[in-house]
Amino acid sequence: MRRLSGVVLAGALVLLPAFSQNLGVHAQQKLTMDGDLALLSVAIRPDKTGDYEKILLKVKEALTKSTAPEAKQQLAGWKVVKGLKPMPDGNVVYTHVITPVPGADYNILQVLYATFTDPAEQKELYELYRGAFASNLGLSAGTVAVDLAK
Repeated sequence: MRRLSGVVLAGALVLLPAFSQNLGVHAQQKLTMDGDLALLSVAIRPDKTGDYEKILLKVKEALTKSTAPEAKQQLAGWKVVKGLKPMPDGNVVYTHVITPVPGADYNILQVLYATFTDPAEQKELYELYRGAFASNLGLSAGTVAVDLAK
């Protein structure tokens, strides 16, 4: 059951936004995470890693500009690790290492759209993100069972 909910949550992170008739872009549902630590791994097209990293920098900018009380905590507890070697299909693994903030939204598009509200800019960000993204690899969130540093 936990695996299924992890897959559902991972899928929510990259659900395609719907385009309204006025060309505004809407992000899908909120993605929250529970527990002490969450790991989200995604596959990025090898020729688009630069685009994905641009999106991540825009996420950082959005959270920095945000007036939401949890935004600063999200910044402090969200790191992204780029795999050293590509997967057999050539895609590159990026693992988001997150100390979850209760109730905070980790849907990348939602985070971006909350700050960047111009529909043309949202569409540009979406296209950049969608073009780089290959697939979700997995989401695992939980409590720390053993802390070997303590």
